[in-house]
Amino acid sequence: MARFELLGTATIPGKGSQLRLLQRNDEFSIKIAGSTGELMNSRLHGSEDALATLACERVADHPAPRVLIGGLGMGFTLAAALGALGETAEVTVAELVPEVEQWNLGPLGSAAGYPLKDVRARVHIGDVVELIKASPASYDAILLDIDNGPEGLTRKENDWLYTAPGIAAAQAALTPDGILAYWSAGQDPAFTERLKRAGLSVEPVTVRAHRPGKGAKHVIWLAW
Repeated sequence: MARFELLGTATIPGKGSQLRLLQRNDEFSIKIAGSTGELMNSRLHGSEDALATLACERVADHPAPRVLIGGLGMGFTLAAALGALGETAEVTVAELVPEVEQWNLGPLGSAAGYPLKDVRARVHIGDVVELIKASPASYDAILLDIDNGPEGLTRKENDWLYTAPGIAAAQAALTPDGILAYWSAGQDPAFTERLKRAGLSVEPVTVRAHRPGKGAKHVIWLAW
């Protein structure tokens, strides 16, 4: 079997940890240097696809829907969102690590079909929290695929998004008929209750990491 080859490295702002992009034939992997396992793999994106489709299908009939995605990753969530939305949509992706955008414009982009080349796609290099706080009543859907979910893995600062103030800020950034969608590597009943205490209707959905219906079970919270 071929070995993974290192294509690039990037430092996670505010933490100092290093992301490593690797490729083996047509398979890509992103890892955190010094950690076991993978942060993401191009063959395991079923739950990222579901994050986008479950939320975007609910707002696809809105006039000129605006969608915000927290985290570019390997581009699968963006690609799925664009696939679920019409020609008048605008999808903004907030990505904290500049190199991740460049990776998606380069060889990594082939994994998801180069969604950044779509004229409906926008990239904001910076923290998604900045856009959420600065954009009252602006987005029909906000999709948050940040870190590992409520239990942060790469950056402690990410935890704020899953607190009561973070949820309130995301609510304020939604249009009246908007929807929030959160991705997580696993169940978190406390987060479900936190969403309900914010006055949201909540639907936790279990999805598989690998299509069709295979791989680890991940969770997507839909909240409106």
